[in-house]
Amino acid sequence: MKFKARLNQSLCAVLLGLLGASMLTGCQTQMGGQTLPSAFYLHDDVQYFPAGPEELLPNQQRALDEYRAEQQAQREGLKAP
Repeated sequence: MKFKARLNQSLCAVLLGLLGASMLTGCQTQMGGQTLPSAFYLHDDVQYFPAGPEELLPNQQRALDEYRAEQQAQREGLKAP
């Protein structure tokens, strides 16, 4: 009889521990097809990504021009700038 009582107490303690842990962790939830943030989203660290150029074409054009200048300098036997 003591074994069953101890088993029941252990089971209750494990279940309460899991319930408490699940209440303390801030995970996302879904309601009506929306993914909502956790209750602790105000305390999360914010990752900042600075704005880059809207278009990458000017960077690609500049890199291509530099490459062509280097190739031309090598063909002429000059040092690349």
